[in-house]
Amino acid sequence: MRSKSLSPRWALCALVAAAFAVPHGAQAADADAAKALAKKNDCFKCHAVDKDKKGPSFQKIAAKYKGKADGEEKAIKNMTTGPKVKLDDGTEEEHKIINTKDADAIKNLAQWILSN
Repeated sequence: MRSKSLSPRWALCALVAAAFAVPHGAQAADADAAKALAKKNDCFKCHAVDKDKKGPSFQKIAAKYKGKADGEEKAIKNMTTGPKVKLDDGTEEEHKIINTKDADAIKNLAQWILSN
């Protein structure tokens, strides 16, 4: 009887161990698809992974949202609503809206950006 009562605990331990075995940033299941979507939507015209261009680098964006529970949600909102953004030179313009209706693709792109 005792082994039956321990079984759920072992299952829980295995689940927790598996969660910690996944490397940080692995949520972006498909980096190649994220990069392709970014390229298709000209994101690299204003952004780069590791340096500022007209807009901030993806690394700077990731640092801004690091540790924030709503970081992914805010990144997706920025890519899908076209808010006014202030550029380094002080000018403002509307952020380009990602041209896809595939919510999973947008989420993947946000996760990839935030994993940089």
